[in-house]
Amino acid sequence: MPHSEVIPPPSVAIEPDRVGPERAMLIEFLDSFRTVLLRKAAGLDRAQLATRVGSSSLTLAGMLKHMALVEQQWFRECWLGETPNEPWASVDWKAQPDWEFDTAVDDEPRALADLYLAAIERSRTAIDDSHDLDATVRYRDQSWSLRWILVHMIEEYARHCGHADLIRESIDGTTGD
Repeated sequence: MPHSEVIPPPSVAIEPDRVGPERAMLIEFLDSFRTVLLRKAAGLDRAQLATRVGSSSLTLAGMLKHMALVEQQWFRECWLGETPNEPWASVDWKAQPDWEFDTAVDDEPRALADLYLAAIERSRTAIDDSHDLDATVRYRDQSWSLRWILVHMIEEYARHCGHADLIRESIDGTTGD
């Protein structure tokens, strides 16, 4: 595989402020973890992104595609009430409940990065005008506040960034974050 077909490193590292308004702080922590996950995949080719550790089926490719889906689900579908877009809309989720994890190893690194970054940008725009953390929406017959969604996304990223640490270290010894 040509060296150019790798995920480029993120341009800016995010360091959340230690004081400030709650909404801004939550978004900064979320952006920080978004950047960490991308940094864990940066510079790796398709074969490296498909690396597994031990008996786990997780891969960095799968985590990028999974988090693109999670961004779509919580910010666009839940918060805005939109229907799924592609590539998610045409997936038979009952037949392939782990579709995003299973198919990601066949995706080109740049395509994965583009999918992930586009999902993040759509997520940001979904809440640009939402400043009330107590505001709620109905999704899957339950109420969800913007605060809960942001905290849940931070938790989801934190867990997967820990997985990504282990996988990346097994590939080339890179540690950090």
